[in-house]
Amino acid sequence: MTPAARPRRPLARLAAAAAAAALLIAGCTGQDGAPDDGGGAGDDGAASSAPVSEDGLVLEELGTSAAQDLPADPAADPAYAAYYAQDIDWGACEGVEAEDLECGSVTVPLIWNDPEGGDIEIAVGRLAASGEPIGSLVTNPGGPGGSGVNFLESLPFLLSNEMRGAYDVVGFDPRGVQRSAGVECLSDEETDEYLAATAAPGTAEFAQLAEEWGARIAEACQANSGEVLPYLDTYSAARDMDVLRAALGSEQLDYLGYSYGTYLGSSYADLYPERVGRFVLDGAMDPSITMNELSAGQAEGFERATEAFLANCLEAVDGCPFKGSADEAGQQLRAFFAAVDAAPLDTGDPQRPLTGALARSAVLTLMYEDGLWQLGREALGAAMSGDGEQLLTISDLSSERAEDGTYRTNAAYAIVAVNCLDHPGVADDQWVEQEAQRLAEEFPTFGPTLGGDGCAHWPVPPLREPAPIAAEGAAPIVVIGTTGDPATPYRWSQSLAEQLADSVLLTYEGHGHTAYGRSGGCIEEQVDAYYLEGTLPEDGLTC
Repeated sequence: MTPAARPRRPLARLAAAAAAAALLIAGCTGQDGAPDDGGGAGDDGAASSAPVSEDGLVLEELGTSAAQDLPADPAADPAYAAYYAQDIDWGACEGVEAEDLECGSVTVPLIWNDPEGGDIEIAVGRLAASGEPIGSLVTNPGGPGGSGVNFLESLPFLLSNEMRGAYDVVGFDPRGVQRSAGVECLSDEETDEYLAATAAPGTAEFAQLAEEWGARIAEACQANSGEVLPYLDTYSAARDMDVLRAALGSEQLDYLGYSYGTYLGSSYADLYPERVGRFVLDGAMDPSITMNELSAGQAEGFERATEAFLANCLEAVDGCPFKGSADEAGQQLRAFFAAVDAAPLDTGDPQRPLTGALARSAVLTLMYEDGLWQLGREALGAAMSGDGEQLLTISDLSSERAEDGTYRTNAAYAIVAVNCLDHPGVADDQWVEQEAQRLAEEFPTFGPTLGGDGCAHWPVPPLREPAPIAAEGAAPIVVIGTTGDPATPYRWSQSLAEQLADSVLLTYEGHGHTAYGRSGGCIEEQVDAYYLEGTLPEDGLTC
């Protein structure tokens, strides 16, 4: 497919990419606190060690992952033979709108270091190749919390005809997500209340609100899904993905991971380097950073993206609701947020006014896709004139809320359940408070909502120490970074490419989150040639 013929990413892909957007600013940044009473995922459930960051800061004590270190390769261990002997019984799908989509499941151990400890089902979907398949391409849309089965609705818009003809494209809901032992926390009505909850960022009221919601969510998740919470770390999901590889009949795994999907993919490569096939990791997460560094990187990324959006708005021929310089436009946007914090806007639904939290989630969501910036100008113009309906619609898109008030997935809670296990934060409460103040001052648009400790009340301690991944012995891995990516800053892709023993880095000079399927052709041509012909892109190529 020529660059001119390649479609832009649709709203459905945006929803997958931005599943976490509302969570960044909905009040899950709690303040001081400690895990309630849950243990880790090891045999005795006790936290076992306190790692230190690269900057010398003591991090939260770790529990033990049930999946990271196993005495033998499960694929060769008789105790796991039944899992690796599975075939997928493909059949009709429920709740997915995609032609020719087939669905099934694979069974995996809930506790990877105790295969007798019970099983869970991992939901899988497949878009069969339109031609003679050369293999299966397993995909992950990001999150964590994004449904890989639902993502298959969008993939026809991302892949070329050649790719669709050559690969059976497979998506799955990772453990804890929706159909795969999905965590259950708050009801839909409570989720409405949570995502709309608003107080002026940086105030004592905001801190109290975040604290209350953090405790309430943790309590509800523990009450409804406590038996699975200790086993939702990414190493466990990577082990599950190897069972899926075997069930698909693949000796090596061909993989396309976006955003968090790069963390899942690099974790798989860390565990099974010899089974890495043609791997592409787009919009990389850096496995060596702490939870605090993750928040700081996103605070800066979204600030820079907002600046670019406002500059683009001011250059528009008409329809920009902001005036003056870029700095003045930023001040006007923040003044708008403050006004909506104090007085929510009418949306046409008296039960759902546009609150400050919902307005922020809508604007943040727009930063994921620069192709929607014109829509953002229009929606903000309407809101700044008193009509919040368009921004509410965008916010609902990011949280996957349907018109009937139901939420299509559990992404709002799965992201917390996974991140709190994967990323320890700094243990020093005073440092955390100072860091929150720094983010608020340096990145005033979204920084004030990203400080603090979002896992303060989580009933399971973190299970994984931040560390680089080399994946020694793996086939070459293609890493893609976008220079203006707000959610996974470009330097994270640079860092992952440097860590991996054998990798190439492709750079897309542009705005928005990830590149493959939305760069206009250059990145797509390089990636497609790798998947279809095994032609490795030139390291350092910039589009």
